[in-house]
Amino acid sequence: MNWLLGWARSAPGSKVVMAVTGVLLAGFLVGHMAGNLLVFGGPGALNAYAAWLKGSPLVLWGARIGLLGAFTLHVVTGLRLWRQNRAARPERYVRENTVQASFASRSMVLTGAVVGAFVVFHLLHFTLGAIQREHALLSDREGRHDVYAMVVLGFQNPLVSLAYVVALLLLALHLSHGLHSFAQSLGFRHRRYTACLETAAPIAAALLIIGFLAVPVSVLLGFVGLTP
Repeated sequence: MNWLLGWARSAPGSKVVMAVTGVLLAGFLVGHMAGNLLVFGGPGALNAYAAWLKGSPLVLWGARIGLLGAFTLHVVTGLRLWRQNRAARPERYVRENTVQASFASRSMVLTGAVVGAFVVFHLLHFTLGAIQREHALLSDREGRHDVYAMVVLGFQNPLVSLAYVVALLLLALHLSHGLHSFAQSLGFRHRRYTACLETAAPIAAALLIIGFLAVPVSVLLGFVGLTP
């Protein structure tokens, strides 16, 4: 175990940990987005899905524990790499002359920090019901937790929707570089793969974020609302 921990703390090992945990988190985002889009199916579809999750504790808590582990490793490893990079260059350049590094790659720590804060807010809002508590106590006609009403009422608040939009745009920036660097971190450095990833990564990040943005934007524009 000692050699494994030592390797994971090294620069090459840390990059692999970042890549693997990043892909796991991205996979969760795809599933989470698919669940969110059930809002377009109406209260029955979204509330039934939420009730199924609540009634499947092994699935729900297995996913939560796995996500917590992947998220923690991703954050801790990312901060370790950032500190190592800072230590390797204790003095800032007199003039920045970055040629190859994109803005997304240079702002990974900043976008990651904002996204991390957003995750905490999102959990407090929709998972724990600590924000807009009255919405978390609603039930539908079948006695199920009315997740549909909670989502709609939450996003009808322009400030809440704006916070989600800003955080999701920063998440798109974070993902565009993370998905691009994934293959390189695992050793796939062929020119053909690099060229494909440079094109595919921002497209995949954009599609994912568009899926997430569809819900708050549709609520704000009145396309999705409460049924009488």
